[in-house]
Amino acid sequence: NKIGDEGAQHIGEALKINTVLTTLNLWCNNIGNEGTQHIGEALKINKTLTTLNLANNRIGETGTQNIGEALKVNKVLTTLILDGHALPILELKGVSAVETIELQGKGLTHLSGIVIASCISSNLVLKSLNLQDNEIGDTGAQHIGEALKINKALTTLKLFDNKIGAEGAQHIGEALKSNMVPTSLILEKNLVG
Repeated sequence: NKIGDEGAQHIGEALKINTVLTTLNLWCNNIGNEGTQHIGEALKINKTLTTLNLANNRIGETGTQNIGEALKVNKVLTTLILDGHALPILELKGVSAVETIELQGKGLTHLSGIVIASCISSNLVLKSLNLQDNEIGDTGAQHIGEALKINKALTTLKLFDNKIGAEGAQHIGEALKSNMVPTSLILEKNLVG
């Protein structure tokens, strides 16, 4: 299907009032940033949707930020798929208290990096996050760097082999100037000059 942004708007409106739908698969539907704005607004209100698949759409950084902002308010979504692998939302937010999350080699891109950053910024439980062997890139690293400025619990961050260049490393470095909690940062095998 190709429901696009207009179709996503209609689905978003329905999600605001629907009280039974728990899984929504919008894989490969030509949804862009505008469509995710409507889905994000619905996620702020919806109390039943636990799984959302938005993989293989044309969602960019702005659209992913819309979803990330909604997740700060949403208390029920447990699984989000943006680029091929399910993100454990409750664990990333710290609602389900786990100290270690292993997401290595899952094909995660900057889209997942943005959502991960949005979730971990206020997580007071997570101590170790393994994102090695993905494709977070500079954009994902930028958002993770911003989250690190706020998060004061994370001690280990593994970003080994993530296509992070000098720009992404700069953002991580800036975060480390104000956050003295991390004791282990692994940035091997990236594109840093």
